[in-house]
Amino acid sequence: MKTKLILLAAILLSTLTINAQRNELNMPDIPGYVTLKCDFHMHTVFSDGNVWPLLRLEEAWRDGLDAVSITDHIEYQPKKTYIPINHNAAWEISQARAKDLNIILVHGTEITRSMPPGHLNALFIEDANPIDTSDFMAAVEAAVKQGAFMQYNHPGWKAQEKDGIPKLYPIHLELIAKGWLHGIEYFNEYEHYPLVMDMCRDHKLAVMGNSDVHGIISEAYKMPDYTQRPVTLVFAKDRSHEALREAMFAGRTAVWYGDFLAGFEQYTEPLFRAAVSVAAPFKKDDKFIWFELVNHSDLPMELTGGPAGAPADIRLPAHSALIVKADIKFLAEPVVYNVSNIITGSSSTLRVELTPGK
Repeated sequence: MKTKLILLAAILLSTLTINAQRNELNMPDIPGYVTLKCDFHMHTVFSDGNVWPLLRLEEAWRDGLDAVSITDHIEYQPKKTYIPINHNAAWEISQARAKDLNIILVHGTEITRSMPPGHLNALFIEDANPIDTSDFMAAVEAAVKQGAFMQYNHPGWKAQEKDGIPKLYPIHLELIAKGWLHGIEYFNEYEHYPLVMDMCRDHKLAVMGNSDVHGIISEAYKMPDYTQRPVTLVFAKDRSHEALREAMFAGRTAVWYGDFLAGFEQYTEPLFRAAVSVAAPFKKDDKFIWFELVNHSDLPMELTGGPAGAPADIRLPAHSALIVKADIKFLAEPVVYNVSNIITGSSSTLRVELTPGK
């Protein structure tokens, strides 16, 4: 009977894979790097999640992801009466399937403490067991000794930060001074924390965004309210585990959530350039020029604050083109806009120049 059940489970899993349809996330590469779509914060039945680890991989494949990490809690094991505690279980179960699905699997775990310091994910670890210690700094040190990338999770989560305002406490600043904190979640599950952009810029940390999913991902992010799960975009030298790790430690990241992108200008500006093409004018007279804008990505572009002689605002939906009529002077000077849905700081957005004359 046990053998039959195992065989049935294997058949069901293979059927799911055959019938599944992958949704490709169209976000272009930028010069010198490939753009990897990643979710580094997910849970399974081996902590407080409600699904088996293999389902997390099937979901990630269907959602068009390149890399994931299952980050079950070290300290919080609400199912321990029914499921034995094994901090490496999700990793051990998932490795082979990740290879079959061509997904980069990052070994991770979540250190779960009250504020401060709150919750931190340890990514790119080798063994979660040494991290299971009551001394917080010793736990982080055990992860860092394995080469871990440490991420400060949901810093404005109201369950731990009543006013919802993210803060860096002395213990976080100590981690930064030691080189033991490498990124902060700007976006977690359904909420974002604008001040994190400034924190990451000031301390040279990576901007991160993840689902923190506990249930079924398709139920958490339903159309039409959500077109996809939130993801961290990582700009890596190639599509490999080592290149992914190098890029994250270098801070080459951005966050894509809904119709918004958050990241520093050195990455979001070339991403905009790769996504949006500006054609040479196809028509002109003595007063005006007409040219096309084309958006090749899944991210709509909201251009605002246009100059006199050009449209004040332009909405360029995903995978669309439109014709812009502007003053003939823009043959010799750029048309400057703010991209209001590309966030570069707590109170700033990306500023771009469109050059139809070139």
